[in-house]
Amino acid sequence: MPRLLIVEDDSSVRNTVVTFLELEGYEVDAVSSTRDALQRLAQNSYPIVVSDIYLDERTGLDVLRAAKNSNPDCAVILMTGRGTMETVMRATEGGAFDYIAKPFELDRLLETLKRAENTSDPDGDDEEVEYEELPPTEMIASSGPMVAIYKTLSLVAPKETTVLIEGETGTGKELLARMLHRYSRRSDQPFLAVDCGAIAPTLIESELFGAIRGAYTGSDRDRVGVFEAANHGTVFLDEIGEVDQAFQLKLLRFLQEREIRPVGSPRSRQIDVRVVAATNRDLHRLVQDGKFREDLWYRLAVIRIKMPPLRERHGDIPLLAQHFVERSNQRFGTAARLTESGLKALKEYTWPGNIRQLQHLIERLCILAAGARIDEFAVRDAIASMEPENVSNETLADTEAEQIRKVLAAAGGNKSRAAKILGIERKTLYRKLERMGLH
Repeated sequence: MPRLLIVEDDSSVRNTVVTFLELEGYEVDAVSSTRDALQRLAQNSYPIVVSDIYLDERTGLDVLRAAKNSNPDCAVILMTGRGTMETVMRATEGGAFDYIAKPFELDRLLETLKRAENTSDPDGDDEEVEYEELPPTEMIASSGPMVAIYKTLSLVAPKETTVLIEGETGTGKELLARMLHRYSRRSDQPFLAVDCGAIAPTLIESELFGAIRGAYTGSDRDRVGVFEAANHGTVFLDEIGEVDQAFQLKLLRFLQEREIRPVGSPRSRQIDVRVVAATNRDLHRLVQDGKFREDLWYRLAVIRIKMPPLRERHGDIPLLAQHFVERSNQRFGTAARLTESGLKALKEYTWPGNIRQLQHLIERLCILAAGARIDEFAVRDAIASMEPENVSNETLADTEAEQIRKVLAAAGGNKSRAAKILGIERKTLYRKLERMGLH
């Protein structure tokens, strides 16, 4: 078996991994710092290196680069408990073999090592990769399911293929689509999102393909459709399962021919856009029920990415909650702090509204937090008030009017935003404002 290099600053993790691998028959060199790792790599050519990413003043990405310089065929496996899209992109661009989220099962590591032993890339690009400072991301996660999505995204984003994103409402499907665009070759071109479920069936064709003057009643000028406006960029079709079958056929033809014909126009136009679609419905079931075209399904689902609900990635809640607290404090000028008990209460909830619900609840808590402390009582009260059965005139009890004033002020008077933070529908907020005389 090959001799491995393990780079891990946590002694308990390092000792556990080394003991396990030695029992499996591997010869292992183990170090606790990037300095020691770089020294070992300068002296030896390892076929496989396993390194944590966040170590000391340098990172596992430096280990990756040094390992590739020492041996271009080296399989570098990176592991971390707080990964981001940026680190995965850098690792992928740098030629990392795989990326494992902590905590992991030792059998998972062993399986990855076996794959690394049986894989070689003699035709790979040996040039050193220059790591650039990438913009911050809002896709914050370190759970296993999300790291798997990061890896898929890093491979799919540079390609031109159509992508279908599936998942419940609020899981971050549009954010994922924007990340696909950001890391694609079209990143300097437009990204346009369309909520197909919010457009009347009679209008969706003109919305996407455009229309010429006089094509329908009230059209007094030519209208540029979304596909043409996003030419050379990306179009995100959200809630694609809501379009009717008449338009499904027209969309299929567009995906096949890459041509649009504006409503009322006798001529077609060539359009070059990448299409990313999303749905919170089971499209395959709709196909079986005859409600969605099978040929369109195959066109859209070249690559399928399933966004997990928040209840299946509770380990990401601390990262997400802290991010939303910091962002809300900056936005609303507050100084809220999340306590351990508050975080525990957040982790105990099932989050039917997923990340979007968590974001709105954190915004509300930051605005209304007494003494700037968000503890378990504040969290539980806020969750209770956001439950559908509790959205009534008693939502905010005796302090309702004052709290609505605070939220409206923090939202800059934007009633739609205020309603989201309060966890109620906009029309409910309007009724409350009218009843309270708050205009």
